[in-house]
Amino acid sequence: MIFNPNLLAGKTALITGGGTGICRGIALALASHGCNVSITSRKLQHLEETELELRDKGIGSLALPADVRDPAAVGEVVERTVKNFGAIDILINGAAGNFLCLAEDLSPNGFSSVIDIDLKGTFHACKAAFPYLKVSTGVVLNISSTLQLVGTPAQLHVSAAKAGVDALTRVLAVEWGKYGIRVNGIAPGPIAETEGVRRLLVGKAKRRAEESTPLGRLGTIQDVSRAALFICSEAASFISGVTIVVDGGLWLASNGMVEAWGASLKEEA
Repeated sequence: MIFNPNLLAGKTALITGGGTGICRGIALALASHGCNVSITSRKLQHLEETELELRDKGIGSLALPADVRDPAAVGEVVERTVKNFGAIDILINGAAGNFLCLAEDLSPNGFSSVIDIDLKGTFHACKAAFPYLKVSTGVVLNISSTLQLVGTPAQLHVSAAKAGVDALTRVLAVEWGKYGIRVNGIAPGPIAETEGVRRLLVGKAKRRAEESTPLGRLGTIQDVSRAALFICSEAASFISGVTIVVDGGLWLASNGMVEAWGASLKEEA
C-alpha cells in the first residue's frame, strides 16, 4: 500500500463497470482507502463477487445492475447510491464495450453500440450525478484508452468513442470547474490481467508488446488503480481537464519511425 489507508475515508464513489477488470481493481483500491463504493454493471453476476470483496474490507458497498445506455436506469442507480450513502463524491465512468472489426466490415449497429456504451453511457452518468457532485464539489474520472491516439486497426468504433470521452472530459472540466468539480481521465495501455489482453496478446504478440513498451512490461490493474487513487484524492486538487496515459510510454513508441530509426542507428554503429 502506498497511500494513507484513510485517504478517502467518508467519501462515496459510484463506479460504472465496477464489477470486472480495471474498474473492479479501482473499486477495491478505493475501498481499501476508506471509500464507500457503489458499483454498477449491466449484469448482476458481474457485480456479486466484487461486492463480497468490498464488504470484506469493512466499508459500505452497493451493487446495482443497470445498462448505462439507458438514462433512466443510470438515474436510478445515482438516486439509490445517494439514498444509501448520502452523497456522491467520486464518479468513475468505466463501463465499456469492444470487439475487433475492420472499418470496412463494421456495421452501423456495431459502431453505434460502442458509442452508446462508452460515450453516451459516460454522458448519462455525468449528467445524472451532476446535482450531487455540485454539493460535494466532487471528482469525475473517465476511463479512456490509448487506441485513438495511434490509429489502431480494427478499433475504429472504440477509438471514436474514447476520443469523444476525452473531449467530454475537457469540456466538463471547463464548464463544471466553477462548481469545484474536477473532471479527469485515465487512458490505460495494454493491461495484462484484463480479458481483452489475455485473449488478444498471446505468444509472440505479447512479447512484442512488452518489448515495444519503453518500461519493458505490460501494465497491471494496480498501475491504473494507483493513478486513480491519486486523481481522486486531494493530492490532485488542482488537476482538472487532463487524461493521464498509464501505459509505460508505449503509445509514444508506437510510431513506426521509432523502429526504423533504431534499426538505422544500429547499422551506423
